[in-house]
Amino acid sequence: MTYPVLRLLIVALLLGMAVRVFAQPVEEPAYQPRSGDAWVDRQLTDINRYAARYPRSFADEVARYYSVPRDYVEAMQQQPTWEPGDIFMACALAQRIAQPCRAVVREWSRDHADGWAGVATRLQAKPGTAPYRELSKDIEQTYARWARPLAK
Repeated sequence: MTYPVLRLLIVALLLGMAVRVFAQPVEEPAYQPRSGDAWVDRQLTDINRYAARYPRSFADEVARYYSVPRDYVEAMQQQPTWEPGDIFMACALAQRIAQPCRAVVREWSRDHADGWAGVATRLQAKPGTAPYRELSKDIEQTYARWARPLAK
């Protein structure tokens, strides 16, 4: 091989390596609901996994047990800024504070810099209060209906 050909081969090899390095997929930040309760956060993260695999069952659950029109749940599932765990949290929290799910969705959409703990606090259901504790029971009942193991 001549020197110019070898040089060209080395440049091509380096460019190929650079393309592979820069083409690595960028990891999105992990889902962090920041509910103020580590157990609830883990379950909301798991609800995301469940809903990714069973989107219809997830929509059925929220519609049936949290008094939300199914088409509203399905529309929320299509929104790139809404995770299933957030949909569940919004609708379950809404039921616990006797508000429509849309009201909680609006509150989350308005400001969720402090996560679900901040939203719940603004809605008079801060972590530790009775309505908030009832969310844990809602999650347990949902998991029972899904026949899904629930880590304590």
